[in-house]
Amino acid sequence: MVDSKNGIVGFIIGDALGVPVEFNTRAERMNNPITEMIGYGTHSVPKGCWSDDTAMVLATMDAITEQNDINCSKIADNYLAWISEAKYTATDRVIGIGRGTLKALNKYEAHEDEAEKCGGTAFYENGNGSLMRILPVAYYCYAKGKSEEEVYSIVEKVSSITHRHEISIMGCFIYSEFAINLLEGKDLVGAYEAVQKIDYKKYFSPDTIKEYIRVIRKNIKFLKLDDISSSGYVVDTLEAVLWILFNTTDFNQALIGAINLGDDTDTIGACTGGLAGIYYGIDSIKESWKKDLMHYKYLESMCDRFNKVLNTESTKEK
Repeated sequence: MVDSKNGIVGFIIGDALGVPVEFNTRAERMNNPITEMIGYGTHSVPKGCWSDDTAMVLATMDAITEQNDINCSKIADNYLAWISEAKYTATDRVIGIGRGTLKALNKYEAHEDEAEKCGGTAFYENGNGSLMRILPVAYYCYAKGKSEEEVYSIVEKVSSITHRHEISIMGCFIYSEFAINLLEGKDLVGAYEAVQKIDYKKYFSPDTIKEYIRVIRKNIKFLKLDDISSSGYVVDTLEAVLWILFNTTDFNQALIGAINLGDDTDTIGACTGGLAGIYYGIDSIKESWKKDLMHYKYLESMCDRFNKVLNTESTKEK
């Protein structure tokens, strides 16, 4: 049985820990590290509040739950409900939406193109806005036994709702495959080795593969802290997440490490929490963090509904 609570709750806790200190510098965080949930700060929201990262993950989960399938139009419709109605938010307030995401969803709302063709394709449009919402897709692909080629196809479409450049898609693909390998029971090293063995030339251009060379051709663990950027560029985010996972030994240490890298703290915290939650399990998460998280029962119910779909027979992808 697949239980999404491990990764999804871990993801949301990472998001909520990072929200109050988003855009703080690394020096600021190292001098005054975050170890507990705090309120206000960057976005002036209460303790335990999540950002656009979680809202879009919940919207994606809800679409998959309702359709029992991957349907990009339904996913995009849910994103619009988030923007216009503040659905899936913690405080009835939309916070943290990225410019690339907003631009793509405006294009979809105006019926300029089908959902999976609305994402930006320019190099500068490779923020981490699709990486941060891809975890439910990884869960779906694992639960339905999708092949590597099928995972790529689904990830490409879902990423492309807001981010259609190869660099963004490759980041989502690597993250999804890493998550799937953890769900299969591999340890961190085993999951990483499996990701490195993928023949990326089947899917991506040499220029795109070159952007991820430190992930797929080297051992990210042995880079120095100063070599790791915590910016919103999708490659930087993925590198930071993997580096933290390999240089910490439990869920709570991983989240503290991720948040205190500074800069894009909510997304790096969330993406780290998603993988760490899968690997270490929900019971490893600090109880005070779970207690401080807003609307915990609602989040559990969303996961329970999602789990029912994950644990039913597969349907044809739309």
